[in-house]
Amino acid sequence: MLGNNSDYLLSIEDLTVSFDGFKAVDDINMYIDTGELRVVIGPNGAGKTTLLDLICGKTAASSGSIKFNNKELRGLAEHKIVELGVGRKFQTPSIYENLSVYENLEVSYPEGHNVLSAIFFKTTDKIDNEIHRIAKEIYLEDSLEMEASLLSHGQKQWLEIGMLLIQDPELMMLDEPVAGMSVKEREQTADLLKRICKERSVIVIEHDMDFVEKIASKVTVLHQGRVLAEGNMEEVQNNEKVIEVYLGH
Repeated sequence: MLGNNSDYLLSIEDLTVSFDGFKAVDDINMYIDTGELRVVIGPNGAGKTTLLDLICGKTAASSGSIKFNNKELRGLAEHKIVELGVGRKFQTPSIYENLSVYENLEVSYPEGHNVLSAIFFKTTDKIDNEIHRIAKEIYLEDSLEMEASLLSHGQKQWLEIGMLLIQDPELMMLDEPVAGMSVKEREQTADLLKRICKERSVIVIEHDMDFVEKIASKVTVLHQGRVLAEGNMEEVQNNEKVIEVYLGH
């Protein structure tokens, strides 16, 4: 256990959640630095998505602590956690299919328009500039007028990342961001994530090991709700417990 955790953006200590006696997350400790890109891997049922659910307030912890900028997140409503600067992308892209790429980004802008106002009102230059900047970042600058339903699966994933970026969170959590992407889209996403974490911390849950190797500086391996190993990619790949767990599956 680390003595002073106040230097970390996110400090998770002794975090546990039980569902009907089954510990989905079991006494986890994890510390994320400012500007860090952390990848969380592990077999199915290891507790990866549950961990994100706990951080963003979707699931209530049974015990332990989740501190973000030294503020306890446990017990806070999901929208309060978002307001503090924690953004989350789920496995399935949740975008407004019938709105354009531009409108999706506009709706997500924090000084918030709701969906209706985004359709009827003209946006300010400041917001317009930000939408164009983010669209370029997520490779959708040439698709701003396109209806989101017409985007490829990979482009929809990018759009949702853009919808998070425009809210400017300090911590972004991405659940399997390259699922269903082409090889080229995966490479572009790796570049995108490396750029993103220059200005914020990012936690990525991923199964694709080639992708993990491209982006990871530090990897946490979960197994049966516990931290099995943590370190750089090489350390984790050569860890006998990790090899056993993955070969066992």
